[in-house]
Amino acid sequence: MKAAAKAELQDRSALARLRDMLRKLYHGRTPAAFRFQLVAIIIDLAIIGFFIATPVIQQSSSFLWLDYSVAVLVAADMAARLLASNDMLRLIRQPASWIDVFILLTLLMPTALANLGFLRILRLWSMSRSGRLWRHLEMRGLRRWREASHAVINLLTFLFVITGFVYTFFFRSQAGLEGYIDALYFTVATVTTTGFGDIVLPGIAGKLTAIATMIIGISLFVRLAQALFRPAKVFFPCLQCGLQRHEPDAVHCKACGHLLKIPDDGD
Repeated sequence: MKAAAKAELQDRSALARLRDMLRKLYHGRTPAAFRFQLVAIIIDLAIIGFFIATPVIQQSSSFLWLDYSVAVLVAADMAARLLASNDMLRLIRQPASWIDVFILLTLLMPTALANLGFLRILRLWSMSRSGRLWRHLEMRGLRRWREASHAVINLLTFLFVITGFVYTFFFRSQAGLEGYIDALYFTVATVTTTGFGDIVLPGIAGKLTAIATMIIGISLFVRLAQALFRPAKVFFPCLQCGLQRHEPDAVHCKACGHLLKIPDDGD
């Protein structure tokens, strides 16, 4: 009994050490943590590039190997972030975690969920909601560009999601790069309301797709313009009420009056 209790205690100790190490890597500000976070961002961008290229390369013989390799990376990242979290339940409840679970399912079942594969690009959106990406920008004095970066990423995510949807459901006969470029061309022309008319989607479903693309696309363009041209604000949570955005030179929180200590960009 003592030996079993000792072994269980050692297992718990090993798990505690692992969680502590992952917390330092994912949330720390040491040089080693920043290097790890930078490598994680580069891997995330490579995975997103794979998702974008999937319609073009999915017929190749090596596609399944790449698909399952990405699934391993996504699963490992999800498990590591879960262990590194101080509140696992809260992390699981977040929409970004649901998106990652869905992406993992499409990677593990690429044939059964082939028609939903275009939603994998939502990984770009969930990545933009992670603190490790913006931490690097803030360390380089780019805090004021965070909101504009969010708007750009939202627009890019929307463009690639719609492109994937159009390619999957309207350009199946044009497999490969040409069909994907046609889908992207239609999406950009529709979002910008240019409407050349040389590529159109057939039927009622096509018209409804074009209508939804135009309405949402215009909204995202307006959001991007607001983020670029309205007075810049910084992200600095108020310790009293939790308000996230403040004027760069704010001394007190405009919601509750709590004293703020917003660092200068050069700090």
